[in-house]
Amino acid sequence: MQALQYNASVVFFVMFILTVLVRAALLRRKGIRAIVFGATDKTDFLLVPFVLAIIYAVLANSLQLPLWEPFIRPFWRTIIPGWLGLALSAAAVMGLIFTLISFGDSFRVGIDEQKPNRLVTTGMFRFSRNPIYICFDSFFIGLFLVHRNAVILVAVIAFALLIHRQILREETFLRSYYGAEYEDYCRKVRRYL
Repeated sequence: MQALQYNASVVFFVMFILTVLVRAALLRRKGIRAIVFGATDKTDFLLVPFVLAIIYAVLANSLQLPLWEPFIRPFWRTIIPGWLGLALSAAAVMGLIFTLISFGDSFRVGIDEQKPNRLVTTGMFRFSRNPIYICFDSFFIGLFLVHRNAVILVAVIAFALLIHRQILREETFLRSYYGAEYEDYCRKVRRYL
C-alpha cells in the first residue's frame, strides 16, 4: 500500500511540473516569456536545491534510489496520513490549474519588470493574493505526508520560507508598479487565505 502512495505521489509531481511547463510553453507561443526566474534577483535560485532535494527524496522512495537511510526513515508507520497527503496533492494540482487559468497571460515564474501585464484580481485571486504559492506549499506538504521523512520535511520548511520571501519581494514590485490599484486589492484580499 505504501508503494502505491509513493508511485501516486510521483505521478502527481509530474502532473504539477508539467502543468506549469505547458502553461509557460503556451504563453511562449504568444510571444510572452513566462519563465523569468532569477532575472531580477539571482537569489531566486536558492529555491532550486530544495526543490531538487524533494524530487530526489520522492524518487528515492519510489524507485529505491540510494539515499542515506536516516534521511528517508519514516517518522511514522501508519499510511493514513499518506492518503491525506495524496488528497492534498491532488487538490493542489487542481488549484494550480484553476490558478493558471485565472492568471491568463499574466502568469510569470519570477518577477517580470519588463512586461508584467495586468494585475489579476479575479478567479482564484478573489480568495488569495498568492493562490499559486498556496498550491505549491500545499502540494509539498502533501508530499511530506506521503513520504514522511527528514529530507522532505527540511526541504518543505525551507521552501515555504523562501516562497514567503518571494511573496514579499513581489508585493514590493506590485506596489511600485500598480500603485493604488494594488493597495486597494490588498485591502480586499488576504496575502494567503
